Amino acid sequence: MTRTGSDCNEASVRGFSTQGHDGETSAPAEDVRARGGSPMDSGGDRICPGPVFGSLPKPRSVECMVIHATVGPLTAIHRQARGTARGTALFVPGFTGSKEDFYDLFPLLGDLGWDCWAISQRGQGDSVAPAGPCAYGRRQTAADVCEVAGIIGDHVGRERIHLLGHSFGGTVAQAAAIADHSRFASLTLMSSGPHGWPGRKADLRQRLLDHPGGDLWRLDNPDRASVADEDLDPGERFFRTRSERTGHDQLIGAIDQLADVHDTTEEIRQTHLPCLIFHGVHDNQAWPQEWQRRMATLLDARYEIIDDAGHCPNNDNPAATARLLDDFWMHVPPLRP
Repeated sequence: MTRTGSDCNEASVRGFSTQGHDGETSAPAEDVRARGGSPMDSGGDRICPGPVFGSLPKPRSVECMVIHATVGPLTAIHRQARGTARGTALFVPGFTGSKEDFYDLFPLLGDLGWDCWAISQRGQGDSVAPAGPCAYGRRQTAADVCEVAGIIGDHVGRERIHLLGHSFGGTVAQAAAIADHSRFASLTLMSSGPHGWPGRKADLRQRLLDHPGGDLWRLDNPDRASVADEDLDPGERFFRTRSERTGHDQLIGAIDQLADVHDTTEEIRQTHLPCLIFHGVHDNQAWPQEWQRRMATLLDARYEIIDDAGHCPNNDNPAATARLLDDFWMHVPPLRP
């Protein structure tokens, strides 16, 4: 069995649609880190079109973008709502993830009337990758999400947008909501919990330190490390390309965040943001399900379990995930300033 080195388990890897919801094939990845893109108009818009990244077929209804943040260009995908948008949502991917993790989900949410954006975080995939693990602390990654939320909000004319974080992305999303809850209409944690524990992923951290020139996919799949691209299926090619492009320092910094024992539950409660916490019924990968259930209870948050899904409900059961998000966002009450 080929290992992915990803937050998503093997079932979720198989769940990736290699045909694309709308049938569009992918193009060779361009180097956004070097190219950077340019704003789409002279008026200072900080969002511009970007290239397709990797070998996964991109749904036709999803467009690739570049968001010019303070740290540098962060790549993104955008699915415009069909008809008048009910609201806007920003998705933050997990450990070893990227914006492409939401290819299966975005066409469904767009059809339901939601304007959806996802970024590859700093150091992920083809986003900018500053040097040094210290560039990937919780303060820095949360600041990126707050800034991107403001840029997207200005772009679409919304003061607040919904925020969703998957797994490690949920750790970052919590920190962003705590740092500046005024940018967000709600907070959703998908397969994510309130805190880490000492020694979490310590073995993986040491492997990365022992192989500073190696990428995680090749470390996990040494027998397939040199297989030609044409002999890999599109999913495998994508995971290998993404692993090659994911920053070594980013992985170390993310592991350090995931091991942080600080419990954010009370700080999230003080934001007064409506919260949804959910995971797949078979998810035993990242946080104990009981921790997620207890966090929801303490936050008076909505808590749901997605059938026929593991750690990545967005890939394992995107239809049920889209219905849940649609129902939650539609019932978010107006927030006080």
